[in-house]
Amino acid sequence: MDRKSGKILVVDDNEDILSAARLLIKQHVALVHTEKNPERIPALMRDEAYDVILLDMNFAKGATGGEEGFAWLSRILAADPLAVVILITAYGDVGMAVRAIKEGASDFILKPWQNEKLLATLAAALSLRASRLETLSLRQRQGHLSADLDRPYRDFLGRSAAMKEVFAVIDKVAGTDASILLLGENGTGKELAAREIHRRSSRHREIFVGVDMSAVPETLFESELFGHVKGAFTDARDDRAGRFESASDGTLFLDEIGNLSLPLQAKILTALENRRVFRVGSNKPITIDVRLVCATNRPIHQMVAQNNFRQDLLYRINTIEVRLPSLRERIEDVPLLVEHFLTVYCHKYGRPLKTASPAALRKLEGYAWPGNVRELQHAVERAVIMSDAPVLQPEDFFFSPDESAAGETAPAAGTSLDDMERRFVDRVLSKHGGNVSKAARELGISRAALYRRLDKHGL
Repeated sequence: MDRKSGKILVVDDNEDILSAARLLIKQHVALVHTEKNPERIPALMRDEAYDVILLDMNFAKGATGGEEGFAWLSRILAADPLAVVILITAYGDVGMAVRAIKEGASDFILKPWQNEKLLATLAAALSLRASRLETLSLRQRQGHLSADLDRPYRDFLGRSAAMKEVFAVIDKVAGTDASILLLGENGTGKELAAREIHRRSSRHREIFVGVDMSAVPETLFESELFGHVKGAFTDARDDRAGRFESASDGTLFLDEIGNLSLPLQAKILTALENRRVFRVGSNKPITIDVRLVCATNRPIHQMVAQNNFRQDLLYRINTIEVRLPSLRERIEDVPLLVEHFLTVYCHKYGRPLKTASPAALRKLEGYAWPGNVRELQHAVERAVIMSDAPVLQPEDFFFSPDESAAGETAPAAGTSLDDMERRFVDRVLSKHGGNVSKAARELGISRAALYRRLDKHGL
């Protein structure tokens, strides 16, 4: 057994047994707790994550049947399904040992034990516990990774001078562990930039975990970000790692961080400063090591001045700021993006590869694209679905009258990002007759995120 590894709990009603176990085991592990009263087991497990529990089977005076031990074994496994429990008794036989293993015990030891046998059993038990925890961690990380991979991902493209500036900054900062804040309007590709930073970083072999902060209900914020333990609240049926824990050793992308309330900003700041989190329902710290990338479409420096965003949190998340240009600032990238999206959607829908005519491209280049690249992506997808022609013409790209008018002129001087967002959301919602689901689909956001924007802008 490796010296000073593992945390052991020994529960027995005999003080001599507890003293002997403590003296033997403490030489080889990091922590040994002993307890005479089994009723203290739940409280002890809440306060400490034991790797192995040595549990006596008889506590009542004169008891020899082991039923108390089996009852406590069941309660321990209900509290922690990954618990490694070794039953100990002076009244064992083969039948009792078989039953113990069937009911979830990891091993069975008779008193008085041989020291070498006990230490060997503990070493095997510690290895089993480590294996169980590693398997759970991998399963949870894989769950987050699988969910993340299911989300649409498109290449981060651009040949314009504005995009070349973005690529140059990413080239400089991606290989570091500096925290990065991505600024830009909705639909400019902030998540793609975050993924590109991760892909070029030293953590690229580890997980990328993205969280849309605007889509996390405030009541579930801590559970989603920091995790929870079984029984922490009504629906907490199992222990669950949060996004910070799952992203450890990799990159954590917090999208729309400007939408967080001040109390939630404080919780994020505490986790980042201490580099540890506490699962809901637990007081045991979990160390985290993440590369942080954040994004917002809101005027975050103005929000700091107005005391709507914590200045200390802004300092923590923006070692480097990267502003992503709107599509109207990089209109020369439209042909490249159209070609890319045509390839993507022709393949997706099983259509022969289409191209866009010069006239169609001129129409697309003349539009202001308030929804940026995401709006262009949806326009190309719609054209691929609706047109049977191999070459797409201007009429294949439909804009509503309001959209066309928006394309004729740039936003008025002094127009704020919030004003533009409000007008665009209102226009898309009106276009779909107030149907939130259709409007959210066209905007490329969830219904919950759209409802928050409607509330934000008083629509």
